[in-house]
Amino acid sequence: MTTTATIIDLHPTPAVLTPELITLLRGVSILASLKDEELKCLEGSDEFHLSEGDVLIRQGEFARHFLIVLTGRIGVFQAAPNKHETEVVTYEGGSAFGELPLLANQPVGGTVRATQPSHLLALDEEAFWHLMTTCPHVRKAILGNMALRYQRYQNMTIQQEKMASLGTLAAGLMHELNNPGAAARRAASQLRQNLERMLELGSRLSRTKLDPEQTECLAELKSRAMTSHKPVRMNSLEQSDAEEELATWMEDAHIENAWKLAPTLAGVGITSRDLECARTEFPVEVLSDCLGWLEALISSMSLVGLVEDSIGRITELVHAVKSYAYEGKGARQSINVNDSIHATLIILAHKMREKEIVVEREFDDALPVLQTEQSGLNQVWTNILDNAIDAVPPKGVIHIKTWPEERSGKPYIIISIADNGPGIPLDVQPRIFDPFYTTKEVGVGTGLGLGIVARIVDQFGGTIRFTSQPGRTEFLISVPVSR
Repeated sequence: MTTTATIIDLHPTPAVLTPELITLLRGVSILASLKDEELKCLEGSDEFHLSEGDVLIRQGEFARHFLIVLTGRIGVFQAAPNKHETEVVTYEGGSAFGELPLLANQPVGGTVRATQPSHLLALDEEAFWHLMTTCPHVRKAILGNMALRYQRYQNMTIQQEKMASLGTLAAGLMHELNNPGAAARRAASQLRQNLERMLELGSRLSRTKLDPEQTECLAELKSRAMTSHKPVRMNSLEQSDAEEELATWMEDAHIENAWKLAPTLAGVGITSRDLECARTEFPVEVLSDCLGWLEALISSMSLVGLVEDSIGRITELVHAVKSYAYEGKGARQSINVNDSIHATLIILAHKMREKEIVVEREFDDALPVLQTEQSGLNQVWTNILDNAIDAVPPKGVIHIKTWPEERSGKPYIIISIADNGPGIPLDVQPRIFDPFYTTKEVGVGTGLGLGIVARIVDQFGGTIRFTSQPGRTEFLISVPVSR
């Protein structure tokens, strides 16, 4: 429901074109070239004297006035979901604004508030359209100013949407980075303990004189440990039986800490048969040291693998964030669309794991490389995938497919993103690409997402369309390989 603009509560007075007011109007850039008789079209407009903090219109309301700032300073403040406001635009004396929401019949993107005592003129819709039809010089200036401002606004909203998405994803990324980081730290700590234990056991074994048979048996066990440091794939019952059988055998052989050593040794496939030579060749106390050293060696090799995997995971995440953040910056460049989507999937992985979502990929390896000077393509994937994640039920499915296609003799890249969510309601579908339109609750999302998607795809010279019904929604994006 449209709310009433706050401007009507500020008690304006009809403007009288006194010499002082005309002097102020001459300082407004779009009015500077007008003759005195042409300024008469402003006679009777609403005149305001604002105090610092006075609100003209609030974010989300529909604008009903064109505003001319004679003196003072007016700020436009955007509120984030956490209610924190950021000043995004400033209008000082000599500027005019408000034509874009009036012409486009759109709600304003921020709360308009005086940040200094200010003197303004305001034209309501009727007066504004009268000005546009009777003052061609003013009309030309207003439309030229609007075109420039609209372009800046589009660029700003694209960047804001990207930064908002990055901010929203930051917590998930920190969680993603924390998991492998914590795993690597735990592994490093356990490695230190293993090395200390191996040093102690190795020192004791070095004082034991081994005959050739014992040396050969120990070498075979060491070789077995080095080639089998990766766990053998067994189900839970098989793993439990193997550990119990080996621990029982070692207890019978009077091995110290038999039940502690058994899981590691059994985990790489070592059985009691592999240890028979050691039981025959070594005294009990020496055999305990040998098996303890062997278990520490196997555990250390496994921990090294864990550290490598953890660091690899961190590197992959850093690469994905770097690819996401810097894609499209600089001069003409090449973009691998498959890699771009993959990087976005990595960044959104934490949200998909929370709902146990299955992602099906059909990436065409022969996809041509996109040649472009535009930016923001990853924002297309982020918005559509994020909406799909929110839409699908737990354990839902998102299907992504890419393929090349020839259209009118020109190569195109086609991307399909589909989900098995409930679908987009029919009454909503005609408006989903409208700027500011959102079906989410107040404070959730910006309402810019799909409007920005359409804008970015258009900048790439491509098209986006969708089909939706209960159980399947598909967005189909087509982008020329080179413009």
